[in-house]
Amino acid sequence: MSTLARTAVSYRGAAEGDSLSPARPGSRASSGAQGDGAKSASLALEGVSLSFGGVAALRDVDLAFADGSITAVIGPNGAGKTSLINVITGVYTPDRGRVVIKGRSYSRSPTSRLASLGVARTFQNLGLFKGLSTFDNIALGLSFAARSTIVEQALGVGRARAEVARTRRKTDEALEHLHLESYRDRLVGSLPYGVQKRIELARASVAEPHFLLLDEPLAGMTMDDKVEMTAFIRSVRSRLGATIVLIEHDIGLVMSLSDRVAVFDYGRKIAEGTPAEVQADQAVIDAYLGVPHADEEA
Repeated sequence: MSTLARTAVSYRGAAEGDSLSPARPGSRASSGAQGDGAKSASLALEGVSLSFGGVAALRDVDLAFADGSITAVIGPNGAGKTSLINVITGVYTPDRGRVVIKGRSYSRSPTSRLASLGVARTFQNLGLFKGLSTFDNIALGLSFAARSTIVEQALGVGRARAEVARTRRKTDEALEHLHLESYRDRLVGSLPYGVQKRIELARASVAEPHFLLLDEPLAGMTMDDKVEMTAFIRSVRSRLGATIVLIEHDIGLVMSLSDRVAVFDYGRKIAEGTPAEVQADQAVIDAYLGVPHADEEA
């Protein structure tokens, strides 16, 4: 096993200060409400607003994600889609409102603890280390779980031995599930773009998260790669039972992949429902579906 893969199990983020409280009784998250006919939701936004220099990115957003569902967040460029994911993951602190994760309500998501809370994400622009192998990139997705001491790691004894073995086993499983075995020892920077997107999905899912946030997972891919990636996303949901939130511009694939769709425009949620309900909503047609669009930055 490579030195980097051993190093991957040694990282442990320091806890950041965060304001938290139990989800309010009767709130969307505590009641599991997500529009009509929703199931319980362990991830939700409550009254979230976010602005930059007086420009609103999110406006009083209430949105709950049903456990085990795939929810697509769509809308024109600048609608606030990526800002929504950045609030959930603590990259941005909302001006108002709270993020609810597993019954705990946060005024700011605890960034350093998100992995231990079961939250993982991918990025619009690949966040891979191009000079590292596929195996090592995926192994980094398990780095938060290390509990061994520096001495144990240096000597390869105690907890470190078990952690290295677990990292190897889980990473090899992820390689198999995403059909990446043949790229195991290849440098990521030498691989086709579609394969790199799969590697990022493997890294995000290797720790078996409860919540998987995918920011434009199909962007820039060929149609064949998109269809293949869609199947992999379904497989990850089926295998892990994860709640998946995805931002995507390919409306055809979004509607076939998602259980629910939330539509944003100028930072506001203007519609939410099943794919069929959203496609029939006149406000959505006027704001987005009736306008030509393609893979663009959110």
